[in-house]
Amino acid sequence: MAFLMKSMISNQVKNLGFGGGSEENKEEGGASDPAAAQGMTREEYEEYQKQMIEEKMERDAAFTQKKAERACLRVHLREKYRLPKSEMDENQIQMAGDDVDLPEDLRKMVNEDQEEEEDKDSILGQIQNLQNMDLDTIKEKAQATFTEIKQTAEQKCSVM
Repeated sequence: MAFLMKSMISNQVKNLGFGGGSEENKEEGGASDPAAAQGMTREEYEEYQKQMIEEKMERDAAFTQKKAERACLRVHLREKYRLPKSEMDENQIQMAGDDVDLPEDLRKMVNEDQEEEEDKDSILGQIQNLQNMDLDTIKEKAQATFTEIKQTAEQKCSVM
């Protein structure tokens, strides 16, 4: 409150032309210069500002890259499980410059999942699926295959 009163009186004195506000002008000039307020020279302050801007740009770029990597993962999962595409994810990937891949850890996980699915499709996977079938069905299939092979062999070989 006292500061406000002093300021009002000082402004009135300036307006009257007595010049009583010269000290305050010096103080205001020092406060309006950001370099002086930080206790730095003008060059130091400008260098500091450049460094802050560069750091912010680096953080923003890293953040954009992470967002794009996450979007890439979501796109991959949508493709894998045949879900509808998201335009937002595609836009995030484009903003990052289209050079986005899955992070290394996630890529390993995806490769492991693909290997598991390939194993299920392989012969060993089919054999494991046979465990789920009932025994009579397996016997019938084996007998039919054996009979078919025997007939084919008899037709090709005249000795038998």
